[in-house]
Amino acid sequence: MATGVEVSVVLPTYNERASLELLHDRLDMALASYSHEVIIVDDQSPDGTGALVRILALRGPYRLVVRPGRAGLSSAVVDGFRAATGRIIVVMDADGSHPPERLSDLIEPIRTGRAEFVLASRRVPGGTEKGLRAFRWLTSWAATLPARPLTAVRDPMSGFFAVRNDVLDRASLTPTGYKIALEILVKCRPATVVEVPFHFGERLAGESKFGPNVIASYGRHLMRLYRWRLANGRPASTTR
Repeated sequence: MATGVEVSVVLPTYNERASLELLHDRLDMALASYSHEVIIVDDQSPDGTGALVRILALRGPYRLVVRPGRAGLSSAVVDGFRAATGRIIVVMDADGSHPPERLSDLIEPIRTGRAEFVLASRRVPGGTEKGLRAFRWLTSWAATLPARPLTAVRDPMSGFFAVRNDVLDRASLTPTGYKIALEILVKCRPATVVEVPFHFGERLAGESKFGPNVIASYGRHLMRLYRWRLANGRPASTTR
């Protein structure tokens, strides 16, 4: 990248103004030592999320990508990838469940050449998922089991990760639903994957978008990834 931006942080949003108001100072502090941009990909939130980002952009490296209506989280992340100019891209939720204070743990292994992909994991020593209520916790574990043959990572359901930008050029990403990290791990085949622990917290404000449609989309996504794997073979990546 010739832009001088080292880190692009992509946050997909829909009705996340209240949580973003609480989050942005923490983001700025966590990213202070990096040349960075924060890309908010918003699906025309009626709560004024886009208006808040425009205000933040007046005094910081915030960029707003507006999409027509609710087009889905994974496709929002892919649109964020297209807009990103940083050598390293971080994806995180805007609801506060992914702590900005752990951003350097994701960025540094890529920055120093130790990894191409870094996943924030609830399921390695030191990680927790106390922010998940009982049903969500059970659903997350159940969803992990059929993904095991696709990747060696312990927490393929995590949506908090960093990837070297050029790794994304290795495949066409067409995710369905919410699990974009799994799509990248399977299709882009990062050579070295590192998992770092984090504490999955409760959302700062607003309501969860989790529901039956999310579960159905995940099932369709898994089937597509298994078909892709059968056609293209297994990856040669190293996970540690």
